[in-house]
Amino acid sequence: MAGLMKLACLVLACMIVAGPITTNAALSCGTVNSNLAACIGYLTQNAPLARGCCTGVTNLNNMARTTPDRQQACRCLVGAANSFPSLNAARAAGLPKACGVNIPYKISKSTNCNTVR
Repeated sequence: MAGLMKLACLVLACMIVAGPITTNAALSCGTVNSNLAACIGYLTQNAPLARGCCTGVTNLNNMARTTPDRQQACRCLVGAANSFPSLNAARAAGLPKACGVNIPYKISKSTNCNTVR
């Protein structure tokens, strides 16, 4: 019983310490990737721009309201961009504009996400 109580206290302490950290950036890369999955053909195979792609871009923009969220989304985008060797850099950089969305940075393999506000 004492071991269980120690474990419960440890879990509670971790939640108290980690809680403020995890609430700063609510967006996960899974969320970012799932919102942009419909864009892969457009970005890598010169396919037409799908309506679902722009819906995802708009949704993602609406979710990234705070600086930590925008920085996290940026990091996820840079990571995704680097995982596709056939990424069309010009299409990636122009994707938000093509979907009628303004974001404060260009999507590229080398974007410095720490400067995103």
